[in-house]
Amino acid sequence: MNPTQPNTTFTDLALLSEEKTNHPAELILANKKLAQQIEDRGKRAAELVIANTELAFQNKEKEKRAAELVIANNELAFQNKEKEKRAAELVIANRELAFQNKEKEKRAAELLIANIELTYQNEEKEKRAAELIVANKELAFQNREKEKRAAELVIANSELAFQNKEKEKRAAELVIANSELAFQNKEKEKRATELLIANIELTFQNKEKEQRAAELILANTELAFQNEEKEKHAAALLIANKELDSFTYISSHHLQEPLRKIQVFSNRILTDEHQNLSTKGQYYFKRTEIAAARLQTLLNDLLTYSQTNSTDKKFVDTNLNTSVQKVLLDLEDDIAEKKAIVEVSVLGNATVIPLQFKELLKNLICNSLKFSRPGFPPHIIIKNHIPFARSKAANQSKSDYAHISISDNGIGFDPQFKDRIFELFQCLHTNSEYEGTGIGLAIVKKIVQNHNGIITTTSEINKGARFDIYIPVLGE
Repeated sequence: MNPTQPNTTFTDLALLSEEKTNHPAELILANKKLAQQIEDRGKRAAELVIANTELAFQNKEKEKRAAELVIANNELAFQNKEKEKRAAELVIANRELAFQNKEKEKRAAELLIANIELTYQNEEKEKRAAELIVANKELAFQNREKEKRAAELVIANSELAFQNKEKEKRAAELVIANSELAFQNKEKEKRATELLIANIELTFQNKEKEQRAAELILANTELAFQNEEKEKHAAALLIANKELDSFTYISSHHLQEPLRKIQVFSNRILTDEHQNLSTKGQYYFKRTEIAAARLQTLLNDLLTYSQTNSTDKKFVDTNLNTSVQKVLLDLEDDIAEKKAIVEVSVLGNATVIPLQFKELLKNLICNSLKFSRPGFPPHIIIKNHIPFARSKAANQSKSDYAHISISDNGIGFDPQFKDRIFELFQCLHTNSEYEGTGIGLAIVKKIVQNHNGIITTTSEINKGARFDIYIPVLGE
């Protein structure tokens, strides 16, 4: 079909329309021709519709084929990738196979060499076996010869051994005879020497006995003299104790009263006449009061010391922890003022003189509080080391002792004064440094002696002091 044909037809129609009036016959023909053309156009339109439908169907089929082709191409690409992977794996496998083949060839070559070596070794073994057969035959021959020689040697050795035994018997008999003779000679010499020594020793012992007898006479004379001296000293000591008791009575009854009056009157003067006194006068009266207070303390300490001798020694089974707690309660203010720490272990019970033992604890704890180091809170430890266990105190014989120690972290003292501090009126410091009468530790020692015990002390300067008390356990 010519695409330009419809335009030509419309042109012809226009020409025919113009010529209608002039050409009726041509018009009829033209109409027929037009009708034919219209009919042809309808056919062509129907054919065009069919062709378009067919074309649309073909396009759809092409699209389907294109989609299938895309899927096929994707599948082909996937298969190609898989093939490439398989090819790569095949290459690796081929390399591995080639490597294994090379290894097999190496093993085959090594096996061939090993077989050759084995064949050589077998040949060598056969040679050695042949040589060994020959050597064995030679060895068997030599063994037979050796056996013959051995049999001959055995006979010769037997003969020689018999002869040696006979010689040894003769030599042993000779040695025994010589030993016996030598022993007898030595014994004779020993007896002679012992006899000589015995005579000398006897002479010496006689002389020693004479000397001992003379010394014994002198010792008996000296002992009799010492006993007489001891009796004299005992009598003098008894008189001195009576005088001390008398002095204590006087100090506790007669001296206390004027001393109290001195203190009262001094206090009244300072109170009532304070404004009338000069500064120096006030100072002197204060010093008088201080001196009177010191004298009061001294008299009290002397009275306490004397009472440790004169009071009845009634021993009572006492809980030591209870005694310590009572002392700490009495010293509560002093302990709080010093900010002291007191550690007390379980002390148990002991048979003691209750009031005296309490006084002992009080003096030792006061001692630790008084002689504390400046800037260091006192730390006092009261400990029971071997309660009622078998012990040995100092140089005493073994007995059952309660061992109690009281230690502190105070100023301590020089070890050379460990015995001096227990003596009456012995002070290691001046009153300006530490106030005291020098009687406290003497009272402590006296109380321990009243309990038939022992007190020891150890100390170093600025490292504190420790007092160890050993008291026998009674009623066991």
